[in-house]
Amino acid sequence: MAMNKEKNTIATSPSLLFRCFLLLTIFLAINGRTNAALPGQTEQDMKNHTGRVRDLDGVGDEWGVVERQGNQFVVGGQPFYFNGFNTYWLLMLAVDQSTRGKVSDVFRQASSIGLTVCRTWAFNDGGWRALQKSPSVYDEDVFKAFDFVLSEARKYKIRLVLPLVNNWESYGGKAQYVRWGIASGLNLTSYDDFFSDPTVKGYYKAHVKVLLNRANTFTNITYKDDPTVFAWELMNEPRCPSDPSGDKLQEWIQEMAFHVKSIDSVHLLGTGTEGFYGPPSPGRLQLNPNTVAGQVGTDFIRNHKALGIDYASAHLYPDAWLPKSASNDYAQFATTWIQAHTDDADAALRMPVVFGEFGVSSSKAGRSNSTQRNTFIAAVYAAMLNSTKRGGSGGGCLLWQVFPEGTEYMDDGYAVVLTKAPNTSNMLALQSKRMQIFNSRCSWRCHWSCKKKNRTDHAVGLPRDEL
Repeated sequence: MAMNKEKNTIATSPSLLFRCFLLLTIFLAINGRTNAALPGQTEQDMKNHTGRVRDLDGVGDEWGVVERQGNQFVVGGQPFYFNGFNTYWLLMLAVDQSTRGKVSDVFRQASSIGLTVCRTWAFNDGGWRALQKSPSVYDEDVFKAFDFVLSEARKYKIRLVLPLVNNWESYGGKAQYVRWGIASGLNLTSYDDFFSDPTVKGYYKAHVKVLLNRANTFTNITYKDDPTVFAWELMNEPRCPSDPSGDKLQEWIQEMAFHVKSIDSVHLLGTGTEGFYGPPSPGRLQLNPNTVAGQVGTDFIRNHKALGIDYASAHLYPDAWLPKSASNDYAQFATTWIQAHTDDADAALRMPVVFGEFGVSSSKAGRSNSTQRNTFIAAVYAAMLNSTKRGGSGGGCLLWQVFPEGTEYMDDGYAVVLTKAPNTSNMLALQSKRMQIFNSRCSWRCHWSCKKKNRTDHAVGLPRDEL
């Protein structure tokens, strides 16, 4: 009887029914539980409070913005550990129609073995096919090429880590910014003036503002709202050797982190540093691969305590860093280096750490070969898995670097062409599968301590000892 009375009341109150329906629709829209747009809604309107875009293109609701909870990455409250790669020159390939297909090739091949994050340059300052031809002056055709890179990454469900400028002269870097300053009449004497001169810092801030507010011509999504972006990095491998104390670089990191976050409070932000320990961490200096590493103006712990930095960054190149006499110790160095940085990220920083570049050359004479490379990669993956299994801060690592076929002419000695390196490709695929298993096991709060008896590891093709 009560139910009949309710129905009669609603039936005689159409305006109340409409208001209830409207409130329910708005509630579901805010909480991301429906793909139905309200009248007049655009894709921009359908983002929720974290900037996620609901399923408008078949990617799915799981394509949310990567966030941080404690020392772990999460998407929609679920853990997001990842295995990934670098292909830094995607923008350059995308500019030329004859090579644009290589961008699709590398994403398709990487996706086929479970790689879910790619790191690539979000800059090309001055010079040939520059994105930024001079301060705040851009080549629209090159910008459209970068739009394509983002849209293709989204298509293959690969998220992007995007450094905003280079420490090195390749693709312009801080040297180009300083040269622009000199050309405008500034009295600059060092490339490290990039970190302190107000005008040059203004050039960088302006570039950040333009890039993050860019509306993608392929997807109509603003970069700062696009879940395809895993994170921004302030710089690729920042160093300031003119100030070994690290004070100058630290002030720049803090200032620019605030600037980036003032424009994009949604996406994660990293420093892009190599992970060297400096004078602020005297007890950790012995972990550096050489003495020079402690004198380049960086410090792993201090740099990542800057307000606005969401995760820690470290790189790993034993063949380039260690003395030649230590060439047989690459795997051991990798294990020690990763352990130290995950320990510090857990205890001192309480944030995730990403090993944004790691690799050894397989072609440079006297330095390494493919067998040694695979041994090194296995050591890196084992050390990362050790952190993952205990719910630690090791969020993921990005191999330097993956190439599609037909681009070997750009090989710097570290290229891995997946179709031509089956053993290496299989190792990458296995690690990707491991990460996916841990992501699906339980929520981030249980830190993998719970036992899922209703799941069997053999169901996904991995023996229990592989986990």
